[in-house]
Amino acid sequence: QVQLVESGGGLVQAGGSLRLSCAASGRTFSSYGMGWFRQAPGKEREFVAAITWTGSSTYTYYAGSVKGRFTISRDNAKNTLFLQMNSLKPEDTAVYYCAADPSGSISRYDYWGQGTQVTVSS
Repeated sequence: QVQLVESGGGLVQAGGSLRLSCAASGRTFSSYGMGWFRQAPGKEREFVAAITWTGSSTYTYYAGSVKGRFTISRDNAKNTLFLQMNSLKPEDTAVYYCAADPSGSISRYDYWGQGTQVTVSS
């Protein structure tokens, strides 16, 4: 079992920044593919960003709507995933979830956190 706990959400003005964290349990965090997703009221959950680590190289992927503004990263020594969000827009308002793919890819997320609310005011 993998437990994921997000933190760092809050209320911010448009143009501001937030940094989300996701603390993961498990001794093999470094082998997991990790992702961030979000769900706005009345909308389906959507992909935000993902990251994989091969042991020597890190690969990152972003949705077009956040590319250039958000940065996903991971600290394998601390079993923690991050999402740095800059130049936030009201349309970024959503509950943000982190997810883990134990296979190491980013196609099958078996574990999800409880979510953290991000609200961007105009």
